[in-house]
Amino acid sequence: MATKRRGRPRSFDRDAALEKAMRAFWEHGYEATTVADLTRAMDIGAPSLYAAFGDKKTLFDEVVRFYRAAHASFGERACAEETTARAALARLLHEAAAAFTRPGLPHGCLVVHAAANCTTPGIEDALRDRRQADIAAFETRIRAGIAEGELPPDTDAAALARCTGAVFQGMSQQARDGASRSDLESLAGLAMAAWPVAAKADTKRQQQTSPNA
Repeated sequence: MATKRRGRPRSFDRDAALEKAMRAFWEHGYEATTVADLTRAMDIGAPSLYAAFGDKKTLFDEVVRFYRAAHASFGERACAEETTARAALARLLHEAAAAFTRPGLPHGCLVVHAAANCTTPGIEDALRDRRQADIAAFETRIRAGIAEGELPPDTDAAALARCTGAVFQGMSQQARDGASRSDLESLAGLAMAAWPVAAKADTKRQQQTSPNA
């Protein structure tokens, strides 16, 4: 007599299951999302979930990687593709405005929202480390801008990076609270208007806007 196969079915689509789990965590946060919520969202039984992904923590770790690749890679692309720090981080914030309010998806950033009220050892630290790594990447890009003369030499790169991170995270929460894409784009524009400008860049801008130029 044939032995019944246990675990996930042959037709199991890992990416589709991760997408469903991601939406559950994104909507409700890590702590509030139960294994029962996940099995219901993923349309699989608990034994299949454990066989495919291990426990809830392990599943969440994979979900975060999936989320960043599928929905949150715009920041890395902006920093890599734009020729100035200002352009890179302006693009980051404006693309965040679109990503955080995209129709058909939970609003805001999963990495920011999933951390709300999270006290689970390992998860809380991992989410904090992820956010800190993003701010460190902003600082690296800003320091490059200082070295290239785009920004004044006395620019506080760490503070400017943290300011950008605070705006990014605040945009996520405001999107959760109902702010529109246009609202968030206006916020991004105001944030970038406060950026320092190198003297030579400022002089060039004045010459371009002067009526006698």
